[in-house]
Amino acid sequence: MKKIINVVLVIIASVIVLIYITGYNYLFRGIQLTYLRGKNGPTIDDGKDFPSKTISRGNPKPWPIDISYNKQPLSPALEKHLADTKSVSFLVIQHGKLLQEHYWDGYNKNTLSNSFSMANAITVLLMGKAIDDGRIERINQPFSDFYKEFSNDKFGKNLTLENLASMQAGLDWENDYKNPFSKNAATYYGFSISDVVFKTKFKHNPGEKFEYQSAAPQLLGFAVGRAIQMPLSMYASAKLWKPLGMEHNAEWSVDGLGIEKSFCCVHSTARDFAKIGSLLLNRGKFEDIPWVNENFVDKMTTPAEDTNGVYGMGIWINNDSKIHHYYMHGIHGQYVIMIPEYDMIIVRLGNEQAPEKDSKNRPKEVEFYINEALKFATKN
Repeated sequence: MKKIINVVLVIIASVIVLIYITGYNYLFRGIQLTYLRGKNGPTIDDGKDFPSKTISRGNPKPWPIDISYNKQPLSPALEKHLADTKSVSFLVIQHGKLLQEHYWDGYNKNTLSNSFSMANAITVLLMGKAIDDGRIERINQPFSDFYKEFSNDKFGKNLTLENLASMQAGLDWENDYKNPFSKNAATYYGFSISDVVFKTKFKHNPGEKFEYQSAAPQLLGFAVGRAIQMPLSMYASAKLWKPLGMEHNAEWSVDGLGIEKSFCCVHSTARDFAKIGSLLLNRGKFEDIPWVNENFVDKMTTPAEDTNGVYGMGIWINNDSKIHHYYMHGIHGQYVIMIPEYDMIIVRLGNEQAPEKDSKNRPKEVEFYINEALKFATKN
């Protein structure tokens, strides 16, 4: 029996050594934070499990409350959908005022939640501010201007910041959220993001094909960070959180080297995520004050070429719908939905996303949320 135990221990030790040698040591953290907790991937409240940098607020400006606030009940169909998808927040804002605000599962207006890929829009907005500030020359500036080594690559020398923002980077990267051996898992749970994304090769020329890849906004974040010469979280505080009067500090998860995960993981409140939506809905203005160049915001919310009309820069778009809209989107159905025709913003945060997709692979539940929210719309 003792020999058997020794053999088992040797095998276990060998496996551990092999995992470290092959670069899969992030699996230990990943397994600890998921499978050992009965989960199969990232969760909306796992921010406490990672190091982070604070996005500091300034003077808070709470959302004004509409006279009709929460006076109409949610429809049975909406209540069921929100319950079935384990939602934690649902907000409707119209004409700059809160119409509906609901929380579940211990969440409230002060609770921080993971943005997941909604952070892409924040990263792109920071690029826009860096252009406004003269830190970045233009939207289609070569990535190699910031990382010279890319100028020596056949495809990398053609990569632009716009390619990264519009998910047309041409990287050899498969966005797989369920495979523990995927690059997505390595960037989310690993010690060094740069070790993963900067070692990723190209499979075709940038700008030729739309393909959603988490590495793209991460590379964009690296470029913006090098341009502004400060942490993205500090820049986000100065250029977004303070000007927009966010009610709470946010937390931006970082890797073991202190680099923000610009492809995800801004932990904030539903109300404050809605402020980002307001900035986009009003073409870079907040309370009629310009904060981001309106032409840049228009570019974000207009379908880029060769994206089949579904994506701009950090923003998903649906102009095929009777009611045109665009939205920030994270896994598990994190949404900030903007409907210009009705001057409306919808925020939904939760644990699961309904599986149904439209013909262009967009989540069908977005239109459902819009149709339900319009039942609360005011006439003025």
